[in-house]
Amino acid sequence: MDKEFKGYYRSPIGIIEILAKDKGIFSINFVDNLSESVTNDLILNCITQLDDYFKGLRKDFDIDMFYNKGTPFQIKVWNALKTIPYGCTCSYKEIACKIKNEKSVRAVGGANNKNNLAIIIPCHRVIGSNGNLIGYNGGLWKKQWLLNHEGKFKNLL
Repeated sequence: MDKEFKGYYRSPIGIIEILAKDKGIFSINFVDNLSESVTNDLILNCITQLDDYFKGLRKDFDIDMFYNKGTPFQIKVWNALKTIPYGCTCSYKEIACKIKNEKSVRAVGGANNKNNLAIIIPCHRVIGSNGNLIGYNGGLWKKQWLLNHEGKFKNLL
């Protein structure tokens, strides 16, 4: 059985827990508390890249990752999320159209909610068609913070 590794990054908007197996990172999520860490090079690299992102030095991530779970539809949505450029937003409807399933707007929202690779798979860049912020596992204030952060550095990198 694959050994599981765990590390933490204290971001400006909260503690981020990073989970990995030998083949890559499979979870990056906000948590309230720290527990025992068992890190490896993948986690240390991810922490460095997250730190660069929060310092405004990185737009894109280059980490070994994989989807530990997810339906084929969810994976299609997550892959579409990776194409949203840094500092930009798109609507749930636009993602539904991108995956050629225009009527799946609610399901796209559900897949967004199940994203286990926060920030790396930028679900925070998806907003309502009216421009309003809608849903974010870490809380809407974190989504707004991330969008503002990327907006500040969009043209500098």
